[in-house]
Amino acid sequence: MHMETVDLNGHPFFIRTWGSPDNPPLLMLHGFPEYGGAWAELAPLLADQFYCVAPDQRGYGRSWSPEGVDNYKVGKLVGDMVALIDWLGGEVTLLGHDWGAAVAYPLTIRNPEKVSRLIIANGVHPIPFQRAVAAGGAQTEASQYIGDLRAEGAEHALAQDDCSALRRRLLGKIDHSWLTPDRFADYLDAWTHDGGRIGTMLNWYRASTLRVPAPGETWEMPEITPENFMVHCPHLLIWGDGDTSLLPVSTEGLEEFAPQLTRVTVPGTDHWLCHQKPEEIAAIIRDWMRGQTGRPEARKTV
Repeated sequence: MHMETVDLNGHPFFIRTWGSPDNPPLLMLHGFPEYGGAWAELAPLLADQFYCVAPDQRGYGRSWSPEGVDNYKVGKLVGDMVALIDWLGGEVTLLGHDWGAAVAYPLTIRNPEKVSRLIIANGVHPIPFQRAVAAGGAQTEASQYIGDLRAEGAEHALAQDDCSALRRRLLGKIDHSWLTPDRFADYLDAWTHDGGRIGTMLNWYRASTLRVPAPGETWEMPEITPENFMVHCPHLLIWGDGDTSLLPVSTEGLEEFAPQLTRVTVPGTDHWLCHQKPEEIAAIIRDWMRGQTGRPEARKTV
């Protein structure tokens, strides 16, 4: 693994890379409450075929972390990664998990020339997800925690006792055998870097336009133009079937917006599937890439 800080739109962003820069770039976008090092299990398994690039996104880890909720609107988050793609040569295969998908989808939709293939692991397209959250059903109930994270002062509660509350939120009631003491120390370092990053991490939630009704209530979404939300490149959705935060209903109807969609479910995993079964996830990505036609095949370093 190589680490460096790069300038994106005049601001410093910390990136980790695996593999040769001569390989096709795979841009890997982490979610909450992770950081670029979250890809440390998966990226080495793909580094013979790709130049794996994992930034600490805005507000996370060692990257630029401005104050103010408005600095975390999706357009600005996308702009950071567009600049990174340009630094990498102008086109990438894009992989997003959790909130990484909330950047990956609009980036792909708005900048189709910069993304040759889109891979999402337990992340959601904005329209099917908002529909599911607005419907007043199971996903509405599962999303109630978002209000807690948006609340004023939430970062102070999460930071107490060496971020013990944030650690519990990361672990949840799911398989966390992958989070060894040494691994958790790396997470804690990212969360507490330069006086603490939890507040800027939570600003992603606060800046989001997602509407979350109260349990049992609904919200009527305005009419949308599907053409404005289309993913035109080949798209792979990898899903851990034990996820309790993002339910299967959150991806219903995705084919309407991604006509080249392939779905693969990984039994026995949950939201943290890339940590739990990295070898299987890597194999799924390789197999899918080999099956793509119409674009240059990712080459393997000899």
